[in-house]
Amino acid sequence: MPVLPSPEGENAELTPARVSPSRIQRILSYRRLWAFAVVFFVLDQVTKAMIAARLPFGSYGPGNRIEIFPGLLNLVHVGNTGAAWSMFSGMSVWLALLALGTLAAMFIWRHSLGLQHAAVQPAFGLLSGGILGNLVDRLIHGHVIDFIDFHFGTYIYPTFNVADSAICVGVFWYVLWSLRQPAERKPET
Repeated sequence: MPVLPSPEGENAELTPARVSPSRIQRILSYRRLWAFAVVFFVLDQVTKAMIAARLPFGSYGPGNRIEIFPGLLNLVHVGNTGAAWSMFSGMSVWLALLALGTLAAMFIWRHSLGLQHAAVQPAFGLLSGGILGNLVDRLIHGHVIDFIDFHFGTYIYPTFNVADSAICVGVFWYVLWSLRQPAERKPET
């Protein structure tokens, strides 16, 4: 590490110089986040493309689905213009703006969120990959492509996709990580 003379003069003890990391080093410090984001974004988009190539849009119900485990798991091809469980249905443009805002907020507050910790980066990689996967759908199709259809007896779970799964797992991971962090101590006065 380079050393610089201290402000006291040449005879004073030498102190290490601070070397700021390069832009590449800063980007690579988030490599786990980037890796998870890219893997789950690509996985989401590939699975959606496979479904779109195999099933016509609106495929749902008997004769219009691929049964994986009869009575339990089907592959379908439906669109969702809302958020999870079709909340805010028809608000795809606003939800796309919210997705962009969420990604920007994660970038702006990355230090406060703990993204410098290797253990939390995969959680935000899952979140980012999932958010981007659904955002691309909204921009290209005007809706999110959903295709995983679970049935538990008479209960039908809302249809979802890989991006939705990545977002849920990422949020759960981050919450667990946050709960395991020591509480911040306030100075006593």
